[in-house]
Amino acid sequence: MKEIKRVFSGVQPSGDPQLGNYLGAFKGWVDRQSEKENFFCVVDLHALTVTPDPEQLVSQTRDLAAILFACGLDPKKSTLFVQSHVPAHAEGCWLLNCVTPLGWLERMTQFKDKSEGRGSVSTALLDYPVLMAADIILYDAHEVPVGEDQKQHVELARDIANRFNSIYGETFVVPEPVIPDIGGRVMGLNDPMVKMSKSYSHIRGHAVRMLDDPKEIERSFMRAVTDSGNEIRFSEEEEKAGVNNLLGIYKVITGKNEKEVERDFESVRGYGDLKKTVAEVVVEELTPIREQYEHLMDDVAELDRLLAIGAEHAASVSMPKVREMKEKMGLIVP
Repeated sequence: MKEIKRVFSGVQPSGDPQLGNYLGAFKGWVDRQSEKENFFCVVDLHALTVTPDPEQLVSQTRDLAAILFACGLDPKKSTLFVQSHVPAHAEGCWLLNCVTPLGWLERMTQFKDKSEGRGSVSTALLDYPVLMAADIILYDAHEVPVGEDQKQHVELARDIANRFNSIYGETFVVPEPVIPDIGGRVMGLNDPMVKMSKSYSHIRGHAVRMLDDPKEIERSFMRAVTDSGNEIRFSEEEEKAGVNNLLGIYKVITGKNEKEVERDFESVRGYGDLKKTVAEVVVEELTPIREQYEHLMDDVAELDRLLAIGAEHAASVSMPKVREMKEKMGLIVP
């Protein structure tokens, strides 16, 4: 009997989810949710590392969960839950802290970037990669879909899993990072050399937010940076990065290959028509998601009920793993 592989991925409830989040992560989660056993987590404990406003964190957590369900995550096929609703994550993190060398955390690129120039940083900012490792390996996840910027964290999770296994015996599956193709690297509309990110959401014209109305989406695309030419094709040339980004967005949404995409634009005369066409397919893709999101947010009790179901299933998998860890580490388990 063929083993069904598990997938785990998480996303922070910080800022408004953007087109880059959708094409780089959410859409793939939905499209492939029938292939494997899936656990998707709104990682609200990770969000605490930047000391968010409490009321805002509550709102953003529900918003993100509603968006994920609206994208098409099916509770019958995938387990979607909020990280803090499953105590195994925090408890497992502490147990893993006890086998994780400090030097492994100090060399993490994101810690260096986020702590640079700051007089003081929280312990959580240093330690959150261990919590991320717990998120992943408590579910014996085989695959972790991540962007290139998170690959180092999955590699650390692999190191921690291997170290625990070597000390206490085989306990965890060692996960593999899975980097999506072009969908995982949607670039800023205002600067196609910079990845579309919540970090730059304050810059006008940088991103399309998933909940933007159609007119705002069209305005964003019509302002997109291209170049001084008029040739619409995929290219590795730096000056064509803007056109390449627009074609890549169109490619992921339509599911067409590069040759098919280029054929679609053979009769298009200029970049204005390219931008308008890409805007149209994005509006068509995001409109039903926005409408379903609004429906879910009108019934918060139902949203919370769905999240409670997800948390219950997640706990049924992760809590026995924590119990196994405790027993192997010499703790008395009642």
